[in-house]
Amino acid sequence: MKDTATLEYNGKKYEFPVVEGTEKELAIDIKKLRSSTGMITLDPGYKNTGSCESAITYLDGEKGILRYRGYNIEELAEKADFLEVAYLLIFGELPSKKELEQFHADITHESHVDEEMKKIIDGFPKSAHPMGVLSSLTSALIAFNPTSVNISSEKEMYHAIIRIMAKFPVLVAWTMRKQKGLPLEYGDDSLGYVENLHKMMFKRPNKEYIKNKVVIDALDQLLILHADHEQNCSTSTVRITGSSHAGLFVSLSAGISALWGPLHGGANQAVLEMLEAIAEDGGDYKKYMEKAKDKDDPFRLMGFGHRVYKNFDPRAKIIKKAADGVLGDLGIEDPILEIAKGLEKVALEDKYFVDRKLYPNVDFYSGIIYRALGIPTEMFTVMFAMGRLPGWIAQWREMRLRGEPIGRPRQIYIGENQRPFVALNKR
Repeated sequence: MKDTATLEYNGKKYEFPVVEGTEKELAIDIKKLRSSTGMITLDPGYKNTGSCESAITYLDGEKGILRYRGYNIEELAEKADFLEVAYLLIFGELPSKKELEQFHADITHESHVDEEMKKIIDGFPKSAHPMGVLSSLTSALIAFNPTSVNISSEKEMYHAIIRIMAKFPVLVAWTMRKQKGLPLEYGDDSLGYVENLHKMMFKRPNKEYIKNKVVIDALDQLLILHADHEQNCSTSTVRITGSSHAGLFVSLSAGISALWGPLHGGANQAVLEMLEAIAEDGGDYKKYMEKAKDKDDPFRLMGFGHRVYKNFDPRAKIIKKAADGVLGDLGIEDPILEIAKGLEKVALEDKYFVDRKLYPNVDFYSGIIYRALGIPTEMFTVMFAMGRLPGWIAQWREMRLRGEPIGRPRQIYIGENQRPFVALNKR
């Protein structure tokens, strides 16, 4: 017999099934709550509400655990590359050598972006925020791929996934080159997925592209660490948009828009803006750490602690090593990065921050790396979107294949009661 939870109200008792996940997570299945009781739950922000059952990502914020399809993030970041992780997230298993080679070959074959897309990007001023440009370009892909995906056809589903995996890095690179006033660069079929992205972003006119393995490896790790993170704001947006049977590209565009916010994907940009503000104020980072301790001070320390992780962000441990490696290899002397190192040192040693587990998170270190690589601050969230792409695809695919119903949250109305209309001349 399955476990049940009992709700008692007005002398009546109602029983609801208890669902247990593979990691022993428990949930009360309230699908029939309204039909049984006439009531709904009220949960602003959905912090206590499970919107779906998913086999993609497991996250335990209290223990600092993050796994993709059962694999620890630490092991994937060390042993796999981004394309392997993308395949794992989307299709459920790590690819064989032959499957990975075919996956990469298929992506390479579809990497051409229609020339007319250049007219769209030309319409944006250089001052346009890159996230707005990327969202628009992703949505515009629909015009060049107008047919909807037949989800019952594995071939059609695979082709749609390949198309967006192939074209998205081009759009990311074009978005940055537009901002920098550089000619739009096409990829190099002889390069790996992440190396090709880096080349498209950074190749200078009339100069040979020189690969830096430390830089490529760090970028690869960053993309892996951002590839999925369970039912966050942008992922939930992708799923709820797709639940209306909206296509993959437009669902991804919606996710990009959700990611743009400073409380979500914009957090690493907010970190650099905070560091720049400290630098403009003389660079005394210790003063700002004291301000962060003062509950009456409006200053917010960006890039420390995490909404989900109540311990150390496991992604931060991994990317800290990459940040140290990139800064050491490139030998960059940057006052902004020196301030970042100072903040990190205080946070890891000061009792106030240690006791409250306000450790540097992945946004803190990713911002440092992106700045060191020469990526403009406004592009940080675009890079986050590049990493999150396979997770969004996987979540959209899972939602459609499971036949989930259209998302339609309820509300508790707190407005005026019924009242008569007053004619204009009597108001």
